[in-house]
Amino acid sequence: MEEQRARREREERWRAWMVAVQAGDAASYDKLLGELLPHLRGFVARRLGDPTAREEVVQNVLIAVHRARHTYRAERPFGPWLYAVARNAITDQLRAQGRRARREVSVDPARLPEPAVTPETPGENALSPEIERALAALPAAQREAVVLVQLEGLSVAEAALRAGVSRGALKVRAHRGYRALRAMLGSES
Repeated sequence: MEEQRARREREERWRAWMVAVQAGDAASYDKLLGELLPHLRGFVARRLGDPTAREEVVQNVLIAVHRARHTYRAERPFGPWLYAVARNAITDQLRAQGRRARREVSVDPARLPEPAVTPETPGENALSPEIERALAALPAAQREAVVLVQLEGLSVAEAALRAGVSRGALKVRAHRGYRALRAMLGSES
């Protein structure tokens, strides 16, 4: 009985805060997100085992709540709306994991061959001639994205800044570059 009353009060609090959020009240938004976070983490943890995937899903739910906040209808309970968003994010995560599992292969690092080329000077990252040729064959924008992220070790944000493009554009360039490199290097073996 006490638990049901606490749930009803929480539901009413969340609903009122969301209505205030829709009206532009930032303080209510902070309160809502602060109280939602532990509930979302628990909800997601009961459905996903991987801690990294769980936190990614929680963040995706918070982003989805932010983006879809205008779709919440004040006359409806908030909890079911929130948990529908969370279930959709969990489903998206599971689908992505399934797609990754189908295209990625686990490799035992102990079974990998030694690098074909060793750096001439300590700390220098020498590349094999095959990789050098494949990189040179990439379009300039893709090559720049791959070099900045993979060889220079920059974050996507840093690489995008250096390349003078948005983070999304840099990600697209890098992805296309990786795909082209896989195709070129895979066809040489």
